[in-house]
Amino acid sequence: MKLKSAFVQSFSCMTLSIITAIGLSPSVLAVSGKVSLDSPQQYPQKLAQFSDTGPSERSQLLQQANALYNQGDMKGAEENLRKLIKKFPKDTFGHFQLGNVLFRQQKSEEAINAYREAIRLQPKYALAYNAIGMVYASENRWQEAITEYQKALEINPNYAEALTNFALAMWQTNKKDEALASLEKALNIFKQQNRNERVNQVERIMQEIKKSEDPSIS
Repeated sequence: MKLKSAFVQSFSCMTLSIITAIGLSPSVLAVSGKVSLDSPQQYPQKLAQFSDTGPSERSQLLQQANALYNQGDMKGAEENLRKLIKKFPKDTFGHFQLGNVLFRQQKSEEAINAYREAIRLQPKYALAYNAIGMVYASENRWQEAITEYQKALEINPNYAEALTNFALAMWQTNKKDEALASLEKALNIFKQQNRNERVNQVERIMQEIKKSEDPSIS
């Protein structure tokens, strides 16, 4: 069980880092990602990308937050994002980014509150639901994580990262068949998107699950 938990937590860190390559448009809000299975303590090197169509002050604050984040200055990034939100309280993306920075600082409840505010402003924000699920998963709150992943998948059934995270939570709760089915769907989506790194990661997880059922599988 400890081995499984370690593997799941490792991939949970990986999925969190997928938050590095998304855009602001609603069609892209359900696209996220994470780092490498071998480095569970790694995090994204930059915040989610944005297509700035707002005032230049907003752009500057986001760029400053991104630069500070890249430098590892989470407090500085948080300060800039809070300035952004104070100036533009209905900026959904700002609240989401604040959640990412707070999560990086292991401020779980504050991160969830920031993600919830993003959802309040934009109810179909699948990425934020997935992020909340990852916060819960990081605390081994698997049932709560599953609920959030399901909400993300109700919005976008082809959200491959949420499918992967959902599978990991199902595996953790000993529902291996459901986990493998969800991973198979995620794998096909990643292949269609030509995201080979994600394909390799999902294949590795599937192998781990099958090995847990049959230790003779190498």
